[in-house]
Amino acid sequence: MSGWLPATLLSFGVIFLAELGDKSQLMALTFATRYRVLPVLVGITVATSVVHAVSVAIGYGLGSALPIEWVLLAAGLAFLGFAAWTVRGDELSPDESSRANRSVGSAVVAASVAFLLAELGDKTMLATITLASQHGWFGTWLGSTVGMVAADALAILVGRLLGKQLPERLVRFGAATLFLLFGCSLTVDAAAQFARVSPSVLLATVLNHHLAGWIALGIGLVGILGSWLVHARTRLSPHGQGPGPYPAPRTVRRISRVAGWLLALAWVLGLAAPLLVAADVLQPIPLLSNPGGVVVGATVMLLGVALLLAEQVELGAVRRARRKPGAGPRLHTGGLFSRIRNPGFLGMVVAMAGTMLMVPTLMAVMATVLIVVAVQIQVRAVREPDLAGLFGRDYAEYQERTGRFLPKIGTNR
Repeated sequence: MSGWLPATLLSFGVIFLAELGDKSQLMALTFATRYRVLPVLVGITVATSVVHAVSVAIGYGLGSALPIEWVLLAAGLAFLGFAAWTVRGDELSPDESSRANRSVGSAVVAASVAFLLAELGDKTMLATITLASQHGWFGTWLGSTVGMVAADALAILVGRLLGKQLPERLVRFGAATLFLLFGCSLTVDAAAQFARVSPSVLLATVLNHHLAGWIALGIGLVGILGSWLVHARTRLSPHGQGPGPYPAPRTVRRISRVAGWLLALAWVLGLAAPLLVAADVLQPIPLLSNPGGVVVGATVMLLGVALLLAEQVELGAVRRARRKPGAGPRLHTGGLFSRIRNPGFLGMVVAMAGTMLMVPTLMAVMATVLIVVAVQIQVRAVREPDLAGLFGRDYAEYQERTGRFLPKIGTNR
């Protein structure tokens, strides 16, 4: 039972995250609408204690029988799978929904039976098995049980307070991101065990500036080619409303061309920097070049590219809807545009900032500065005035409630 406190804290955090958006939370909310909260939580605790005791026994046995490197590798792959599982989301099956809605004697018995059946083979059970294979059995059992009960209690409390206003997608993707980080960390530890070196030495060896340059170049090309393909298929203009009803003034056209050239130059420099670093023509700034920067930069780049492509896909759907007979120009304010007015331009800046973190060179810094300047010019002097002229009061009201690049920041009140 030595070292039970670290195992308790770790398993609490992991299972708490695993339970966010899980079907067990949906069952807890359903039960809480029919019974008092305390008996429901008692039933959840009883079922969770039993299931996680079985999970800990399985995991502890596996951990004692297998070499540590194989346990770490299996755990890392399991957490990567949990990340994908969390992104996919959970919903109650008809049988589980009927169990949650059916009154069977006392609330404690009803909740215990339903949760016991629901948790068998669920990702929280598999996560507990994974944790128990590496850590003490008592701490893992205690932390996993308390973590699951706490997550379900939070779901009941917040669900009653906020109803359907819960940011379910944000919670789900946040939990999946943390699972992804856990999985990557465990996989690196496993590889270090196989190589008989420390994880820091392994990362420094593998994530050198050559590989960082190729990764950054690949992500950048995926972003540019993906955006171009989606844009070419949909022929989009801002917000998917089609071409404007009037020609832009000559001054605006000149400003737009300047912004376009600056944007193109920024992307050329942003692709050239990682290519030259990968080919050993340029050397990254030593003080800023480290494996942690590569990992963070790649994450930031992927986030920016995902935001850019998501905007293009969303506008493509809007554009297809506009092709229906009788559908005229209309301002699109849903989806990504419900909080910020320029998600695609924000994605460009974020992606370039990620490039600068992955290959910290003066060329990458210059590309980041140029793209920030180009985006500001294009948005402030061209895009927003054009939309204001096209949609008038509708766009003015939209500006009052949404930020330019970040929620609540850059609103025109």
